[in-house]
Amino acid sequence: MSSTRSVLAVVVLVPALVALALWAFVWPNARLAPRDLPLGVAGPAQATAPLKAQLAEREGAFEVHEYADADAARTAIEEREVYGAVVASPGGPELLVATAAGPSVAQVLTEAVGEKAGRPVPTRDVVPLPSADPRGSALNSSVLPLALAGLLVGGLVTLLGLRGGRGVLAAVGAAAAIGLVAAALADSWLGALAGDWWAEAGALGLTVLAGAGAVAGLAAVLGRAGMGAGSLLVMLLGNPFSGVTSAPELLPEPVGTLGQWLPPGAGGSLVRSVAYFDGNGAAGPLAVLAGWSAAGLALLALGPLLARRRAPEAARPAAAGVAV
Repeated sequence: MSSTRSVLAVVVLVPALVALALWAFVWPNARLAPRDLPLGVAGPAQATAPLKAQLAEREGAFEVHEYADADAARTAIEEREVYGAVVASPGGPELLVATAAGPSVAQVLTEAVGEKAGRPVPTRDVVPLPSADPRGSALNSSVLPLALAGLLVGGLVTLLGLRGGRGVLAAVGAAAAIGLVAAALADSWLGALAGDWWAEAGALGLTVLAGAGAVAGLAAVLGRAGMGAGSLLVMLLGNPFSGVTSAPELLPEPVGTLGQWLPPGAGGSLVRSVAYFDGNGAAGPLAVLAGWSAAGLALLALGPLLARRRAPEAARPAAAGVAV
């Protein structure tokens, strides 16, 4: 590349990447609002009708689910069907929330229901966060390190030329070790996670493996361009679109949906489910992470074959030049 092109690449490409990063990180957080946020309404039909009408005034904000009573609504929250529920009673409405599902969501529900009622509504936290981390800071802060860990593992596997079985073994082993270390720090030491220890370690490790698979797998097919594409998906898009610090339903579309199809978003949802909800709601994010991991490891395992196929194609232009 000529010196002029190098200067242009720095002057144009770097600001473009910075602009993309600023957009990806700033825009979603500047547009937080409930969008089809699952919310339960519990009680007799006559008592819940006014509540439903009031919630419907905020068009597109809430996806209302009806339940017979407070116990049914609480079960729905614990099974991650809804983020909260408004229970109608003779003494007035009561709001059930789950700060473990996201403190930001609990705050949004408290403000929205209180606004419609015209006064503060009694609120009960049915799935609270651990007392050692009442704001959920540990899980919120874990997205970036887990994404970086995935990039680091995938990048090292690629740069060290590990392909085939060795590459797969290195990626799986590193991800498993990181999962164990992360669970030891977040659960055993900080007490910020409250679920099954091994399930948490598995979820954390699988999140790293999915990111590593994306980077190393794409690099096995596309070379250095694949590393860049994997880094873009995992870090530049996956991290800010994850919705871990808020909720996918609070992010503008299509960001909220897209984020759950990328490793950081799926990983955050999986860790939240196993750490606070006994694994309820884990099936979707588990499938996403398993898909990224399996696809990435398959491409990594086929790396030697792909390299052999590219070699003759790269040699043809050189051979043609010699013949001339």
